[in-house]
Amino acid sequence: MGTEPLSLDPSVSQALAGVSTATITTVLLKKGLRNVWLRGTRPLAPGQPRLVGRAFTLRFVPAREDLATPASWGAPISTRAAIEAMPAGCIAVAGALGVTHAGIFGDILCARMKKRGVAGLVTDGVIRDLAGVLGTGLPVWCQGTAAPASVVGLTFVGWQEAIDCGGVAVFPNDVIVVDADGAVLIPAALVNDVVAASIEQERLEGWIMSRVEEGVPLPGLYPPNDENTARYQAWVQANPAPR
Repeated sequence: MGTEPLSLDPSVSQALAGVSTATITTVLLKKGLRNVWLRGTRPLAPGQPRLVGRAFTLRFVPAREDLATPASWGAPISTRAAIEAMPAGCIAVAGALGVTHAGIFGDILCARMKKRGVAGLVTDGVIRDLAGVLGTGLPVWCQGTAAPASVVGLTFVGWQEAIDCGGVAVFPNDVIVVDADGAVLIPAALVNDVVAASIEQERLEGWIMSRVEEGVPLPGLYPPNDENTARYQAWVQANPAPR
């Protein structure tokens, strides 16, 4: 149901894999986008890798007792059915309204996602079966854990449609980057521009850091004034980026 999933150009994945979410938020801020960091998306386990992928969205609404039942898990519109529609390499993004007393996924669902090649799960809610989920090896970003099942607090209503996750509007096939600082969204239409600007921003900040380590004071360096901009451009010419 909803929007057809799209694959992500491997060159985009490779480029963004070397760019922090902090840098991406800075680049998007310069483009006028402030609300792109999905609040409440914290790594479930330390050392999770930075991931890049298209968003495969899942939408929950508040629980309604006639709909949010254990029987709903076998319905055509269910989290189980949604998982079978997830393409390899996607990042599942679940809008769970920030609910923290009902876990949207447990170990069996996460194991199936891992088996299908899903890159990771991002949600502003929580998961259940912590030990089992960790055992699946599926990287998860969420607000923590809770023992009760999703239907205690949420009703699942669909996938691959626009959602609210962590206070951010996420559309199917937007690009998600996640690392130790959480998840950031790149609108699909801006991906190529953001990739180019992010690589340049990382390179500039690397040069600035090298100057800081040399003892250069911050005023005029970060952000660089005209004099330091000229120094940076001269350094770039002398040290061309590898192709």
